[in-house]
Amino acid sequence: MEFKVARDFLLSNRDDYETAYRDFRWPRPAHFNWALDWFDVIAAGNDRPGLWIVDDDSETRRSFAELSARSTALAGWLRDQGVRRGDRTLLMLGNCAPLWECLLALTKLGAVIIPASTLLTPADIVDRVERGRIAHVIAESELAGRFTGIGGAFTRIAVGNALDGWLRYDDFMTAGSAFAPDGPTAADDPLLLYFTSGTTAQPKLVEHTHASYPIGHLSTMYWLGLEPGDVHLNISSPGWAKHAWSNVFAPWNAEATVLILNSARFSARRLLDTLTRCSVTSLCAPPTVWRMVIQEDLSAWRPPLREALSAGEPLNPEVIEQVRRAWGLNIRDGYGQTETTAQVGNPPGQTVKPGSMGRPLPGYVIELIDPASGERGETGEICIDLSKRPVALMVGYRDDDAHTAEVMREGFYHTGDVASRDRDGYITYVGRSDDVFKSSDYRISPFELESVLIEHPAVAEAAVVPSPDPVRLSVPKAFIAVGAGHVASEDVARSIFEHSQANLAGYKRIRRLEFAELPKTISGKIRRVDLRAKEAGLRDRSGHERAENEYWEEDFPDLRPAR
Repeated sequence: MEFKVARDFLLSNRDDYETAYRDFRWPRPAHFNWALDWFDVIAAGNDRPGLWIVDDDSETRRSFAELSARSTALAGWLRDQGVRRGDRTLLMLGNCAPLWECLLALTKLGAVIIPASTLLTPADIVDRVERGRIAHVIAESELAGRFTGIGGAFTRIAVGNALDGWLRYDDFMTAGSAFAPDGPTAADDPLLLYFTSGTTAQPKLVEHTHASYPIGHLSTMYWLGLEPGDVHLNISSPGWAKHAWSNVFAPWNAEATVLILNSARFSARRLLDTLTRCSVTSLCAPPTVWRMVIQEDLSAWRPPLREALSAGEPLNPEVIEQVRRAWGLNIRDGYGQTETTAQVGNPPGQTVKPGSMGRPLPGYVIELIDPASGERGETGEICIDLSKRPVALMVGYRDDDAHTAEVMREGFYHTGDVASRDRDGYITYVGRSDDVFKSSDYRISPFELESVLIEHPAVAEAAVVPSPDPVRLSVPKAFIAVGAGHVASEDVARSIFEHSQANLAGYKRIRRLEFAELPKTISGKIRRVDLRAKEAGLRDRSGHERAENEYWEEDFPDLRPAR
């Protein structure tokens, strides 16, 4: 099989980036159904755990063979309930075994899956039902109340307790429904529709096919460094693309176990205990989690980790250094979007440069395009050359030709992210094109400043935005969330300003800071757009008005540097 040949090539060149990048070619089959043509094949007679869920007071394990058999039975039952090829199905489940069973079953059927977070409000659901043109809903019983009053002739299936007006998911186990594919699946048939994370008023629908995510995540598998038999723990919530990246396609492409740690409230200590008890070989977590983990004494745990990874937002060098000192592991950063798979990363066995997110991954040709001139250079917007279009790139934004044309203009897919590239080809994230701002005619990258701020012992998280200023146009302002054991105060503010002055060039240093809770999307990304709007609104009212818990550099004249 073309897919297996490509997969095995990447596995065999796991530590040889130059060969893997130079010689990898995307499989481009005319027909492909990942659940039938790949998962069922590797699952045949395979009693190794494909899925291992650790809850607060129980554990659930499903072997590859069990997942294959259960998803086939489920596919037959769903077909009996009216689910057909191409039907759009909203999947609103937490990290429970039925989520993976449904993903496999719906893929086998050729249905179109619309993953949804369990945190969605009724208004969010209405938007998805209407714009997604939903034909079927599979949701946890506890979430069914959010669908009350929502119109539409869609099938409702409840996972959990029986509910009036809802079919009961568990009935598939006793129904005895037979399943056989109704025909071959075209590789370019739609498989997934993702609503983007909601940093805009109306999220767009990202469309992926039976090739773009299942095959496309070969690049993600390579970045993660997964091998057959690994136990891979990824921390992300269902409903978002990163969950499919690292909890479905990449690990099962590698024939690794997907380990899930469920908890009502995140605990760094419980995570660290689980890494050891469950013999986890690979951990991928967002920067927020890594920042919480390093609040613990990491030397007290010795997990058998081989791979440590981060994605979602750039990871600050200080966090990477603390993990390296404790465990001798480099956290390998990676970059991609809902619209793609992993585009850039630090694969295993390669030099990791502090602050860099790595080099283009096999199958991706990355150019940096100057937003003003449109010329290729060593600093600019991260773009994908469409003349060498990767299988992993989305089809486009469903029902939104204008936005699709905008991001696919002039022969490139435009990510909206700005980066720089050094002479060795390593790419360093600068920021979202709409996050970078000017101060006294200098371009300021919020991420660069945030990376310095988080090195301060009192800072758990930081977000830098422009604060309007009548002289400099704007000055850098930091919104600060303090870490455990620290309290927001004038003394802490003084210390942070001092740290900024000692570690940042004069034009970059923080001029204002505010202690506050950082707003985030429900996928965990900091909403700098909200902070920018808040700051602009405050300055519009009065150039000198202060927010609560806000301090300015001028408040500490004895600390102001001579430069």
